[in-house]
Amino acid sequence: MPLRGKYSEKYNDALIALAAASQRPANVVNLAGEYAIRVELEYSRYVVATNTPQGLSDEPDASGSWLVRIFQSGHDDAPHELLTEANDQWLIDAFDSALEHLETDGNKIEADLDFGNIGQSEG
Repeated sequence: MPLRGKYSEKYNDALIALAAASQRPANVVNLAGEYAIRVELEYSRYVVATNTPQGLSDEPDASGSWLVRIFQSGHDDAPHELLTEANDQWLIDAFDSALEHLETDGNKIEADLDFGNIGQSEG
C-alpha cells in the first residue's frame, strides 16, 4: 500500500488512458506485494494490467509490452478465474485485444448489450 501513490503518479497517463478506454475508473492496486492497474467491471469481473510479468515496472517506459488480463472473481474464498489475457506494445491495444478474446472465447455476457459494450462509446 505505501507505494500506491508513487505508482499512481508514475503511471498517471496509463491510468487516464485505461479509464477512458474502459469508461470506468482505473486504480493502482497492490497484489501480493506487486503493483498493477485494476479496473472493476460488471458481473464480478475485473481487469489487471501490468507492464512486466511480476507487476508494474519502476520505469513506465522501460518495458516492451503490456499484459492485460480479465478475471472473474469467485464466491467467498474461491480462486478468481482468468477469463482471457492479451499482450501488446501499447496498453490500450492490449486491452482491446483482451476484450476481443473475451467475446471469441465465449465469455461475453449477453446482458452487456443492454448497457453497451465495455470500451465502446455511444456514437
